[in-house]
Amino acid sequence: MPLDIPNPIAAYFAADRHDAEAVAACFTDGAIVKDEGRTHSGKAEIAAWKRDIAAKISYTSTPIAIAAQDGKTVVTCHIVGNFAGGEVDLRHFFVTDGEKISSLEIIP
Repeated sequence: MPLDIPNPIAAYFAADRHDAEAVAACFTDGAIVKDEGRTHSGKAEIAAWKRDIAAKISYTSTPIAIAAQDGKTVVTCHIVGNFAGGEVDLRHFFVTDGEKISSLEIIP
């Protein structure tokens, strides 16, 4: 059964298949992303974060579950790629503002 993912979050996962600028366009101007112990603030840093990931690894991300928790939308994704272990499930904690994402934290 397909997941009912809100539009701004679905746009993020669709953009993730393309490029860093498409991903950054999914966020508000003052958005923050927390991933791997680092915080990236604003669209320019978010685009740089995605470019850095793309330079290191190639992967596919498949959303497998969605839930609400503490005012956030939590999407669990199955990630498969050319990194140590080859696959992992990651939880993406999103906060949206209208049709854009204002906050994303990615946690194993």
